[in-house]
Amino acid sequence: MTNAFQYVQKNRGIDSEDAYPYVGEDESCMYNPTGKAAKCRGYKEIPEGNEKALKRAVARVGPISVAIDASLTSFQFYSKGVYYDENCNSDNLNHAVLAVGYGIQKGRKHWIIKNSWGENWGNKGYVLMARNKNNACGIANLASFPRM
Repeated sequence: MTNAFQYVQKNRGIDSEDAYPYVGEDESCMYNPTGKAAKCRGYKEIPEGNEKALKRAVARVGPISVAIDASLTSFQFYSKGVYYDENCNSDNLNHAVLAVGYGIQKGRKHWIIKNSWGENWGNKGYVLMARNKNNACGIANLASFPRM
């Protein structure tokens, strides 16, 4: 995720979706600075594996980019409840998601995670992932946010 922030910073901005719509196939870059939606002055990384620091950042900053292990079938077919699978590998970070909040459900602490797989996945595009449970799925191993 820091590569994306570095790109936007180096590029002096990023187009809006209206100015540069997603097409789902390879093509040459058609960035146009007149369609710029945002600039990035830099980024901040959360200390690796520190769920307490991640929680503080979510509370103070807002949504935080995080990477997780999303390779397990149990994650891919998640639909409700607080997700935890002891087979999730915190060193196999292969999917970027957004930590947008946290809470407790039936005594189980969780992160509120927005996925990019659309509203038909999970609980309307979201998953509640176990919080403070051995850094489940590597949730706090590669977390960062842009400085706009």
